[in-house]
Amino acid sequence: MTEHEELASYGVATVHEAFGRQGLIEADLIQIVPGSRAAGPARTVRCGAGDNLMVHAALSQVEPGEILVLTLPEPAPFSLVGELIAIQAAYRKVAGILVDAAVRDVEELRRLGLPIWARWIRATGTTKDAVGSINEPVTVGGVQIEPGDVVVLDADGAVVVPPENLGKVLAAARARTAREEDSREQFRRGALTYDLAGLRAKVEKH
Repeated sequence: MTEHEELASYGVATVHEAFGRQGLIEADLIQIVPGSRAAGPARTVRCGAGDNLMVHAALSQVEPGEILVLTLPEPAPFSLVGELIAIQAAYRKVAGILVDAAVRDVEELRRLGLPIWARWIRATGTTKDAVGSINEPVTVGGVQIEPGDVVVLDADGAVVVPPENLGKVLAAARARTAREEDSREQFRRGALTYDLAGLRAKVEKH
């Protein structure tokens, strides 16, 4: 298992906690493919308003295992990704796509199975005229994403970890997961967080 696969297995909530509650993208994201998870380095894309020319350009550069992070100057419900874009991305073995805009062809996207998250589902199309940028910093949900930052996505949303923090976050996530597994066994035998986490004393001392 690669480091990115390991992060994806832990999921957004665990990684967010392991990163000191940093990096969480504060946006309501729709998980297009139920049950999907993804993690990988960001290939950032800034499109022009209502335009997806740079998505097509990014598909000529994206590397296997990367997360395509697609943005507009301001989030808006224009569809940057549909079935045909997703087929091209899947062929190039991207790990997933984060769309700070809309997607369409949702039934086809689900059948394809490529992990995709979006702010909206809209059939609204785009132009293909505006030259934007690839691999420059973008901001999604209040978090600046640098090219190469690791993006983790699941049903809880998305969290971003700079690569220089990856080792520390992985170690903390492993430790947290081990502690939680031990706690699960105790809870299955009837224990309560109220006692194990010292919460009873906080309540009953008053």
